[in-house]
Amino acid sequence: MAAMTGPLAFGLVAAFGVAIGSFLNVCVYRLPRGESIVSPPSRCPSCGQGLRWFDNVPVWSWIRLGGRCRTCRATISPVYPFVEAVTGTLFLLQYWQLGWQPLLGIRLLFVAAMIVLFVIDLQHRILPDVITLPGIVIGLAASMFLEPGWQAALSESPPGEVLWAVGEAYFRVRGEEGMGVGDVKMLAMIGAFLGWQLTLVTLLFASLTGSAVGVGMVMFDRRHMKYQLPLGSFLAAGAVVAAHFGQSLIAWYVGLFS
Repeated sequence: MAAMTGPLAFGLVAAFGVAIGSFLNVCVYRLPRGESIVSPPSRCPSCGQGLRWFDNVPVWSWIRLGGRCRTCRATISPVYPFVEAVTGTLFLLQYWQLGWQPLLGIRLLFVAAMIVLFVIDLQHRILPDVITLPGIVIGLAASMFLEPGWQAALSESPPGEVLWAVGEAYFRVRGEEGMGVGDVKMLAMIGAFLGWQLTLVTLLFASLTGSAVGVGMVMFDRRHMKYQLPLGSFLAAGAVVAAHFGQSLIAWYVGLFS
């Protein structure tokens, strides 16, 4: 049977993406609190009232209720529809780039993990092992048969050494830790899925954007000098950019010297 193409396929991928985004919101909220992501069913974080199905439709329910709980009228964070919309958009981009092939499923799983890590690190400054450690195993297993190949996936030491060097330099200059072991585990996960070349693209993007944000914050208010930026969030964003555009960026860079 031929794979679906055209608007129907894009619509199904988008719908699947926002539905997965709703589940990712559960992970973002519960994993840092050590709660099960399976039960109980979705509920209001303020009053604990369980959500009925028509109040749990991704994006639309938040808009229809004006961003408030139907029962207690407490404000529901706009992070929820944002995560759902971003997940749907990134799933569409992956489908547009790869089409129907086995690598698509692996990349969708990777993108979903990056979204969860991005938000959790932004909110809590942690990168849960329950995502990064299984992610390393899954990424390496998938790379045995799919891109980037097992050799590229196992060659993670250059990015790891760079990350360690950046962290050590930050500690020497600022006198405090700038990154944790969780960042290194996350980088290993990215390497397992994308290979060392795209991991370097990820690290470069994260360093540039993190530096830009940090300098901008200090220029706006010098009290932010000691603010700890969520490196994992920048790594997650960089990994998604590398997954979509990394090969084109590498080809452009190599072309400058050819």
